[in-house]
Amino acid sequence: MSQLVPTPGPARGGVLVATDNAPQQYLTFTLGGEMFAVAILNVKEIIEYGSVTEIPMMPPFIRGVINLRGAVVPVIDLSCRFGGKSTSVARRTCIIIIELEQDEQKHDIGVMVDAVSEVLEIARSEIEPPPAFGAKIRTDFISGMGKVNGRFVIILDVGRVLSVEEISMLTQVAESNPIETT
Repeated sequence: MSQLVPTPGPARGGVLVATDNAPQQYLTFTLGGEMFAVAILNVKEIIEYGSVTEIPMMPPFIRGVINLRGAVVPVIDLSCRFGGKSTSVARRTCIIIIELEQDEQKHDIGVMVDAVSEVLEIARSEIEPPPAFGAKIRTDFISGMGKVNGRFVIILDVGRVLSVEEISMLTQVAESNPIETT
């Protein structure tokens, strides 16, 4: 997302030019006591954790599928995906529906989180590169570390967390295991 600013003078002729340091909006959420964020442009909606239909013989991080207005949406336990223990369902547990595009097709994937926090604007100048080590999750899952009010927020690369190969696998599972729409 770029911000357009007028540039005076004959060289630019008053044309609007995009600035590189425009803040971007991120949805923040907690997972295992840590704060994470995803670009708001990837977020389709947030829903209360409800009935998830389990699918046998899936990796542990695939919690199952849900019926979202007639569409089958796979749900990933993000804590388990990061190599931690399965998320325990609590009062604030919810599912963030993330929309990803693969081969010009859009896919909805639900990610289970402990709680959604808020939408924040983080300037690009306030985002550090991913750490080389020390994070509790794979560094290729991290697109950056945002500095907000003196603390770090881990900004996820949803394209890597929910990789193309896994999206294909999840789509095949959803198509071969239809659930009833009531």
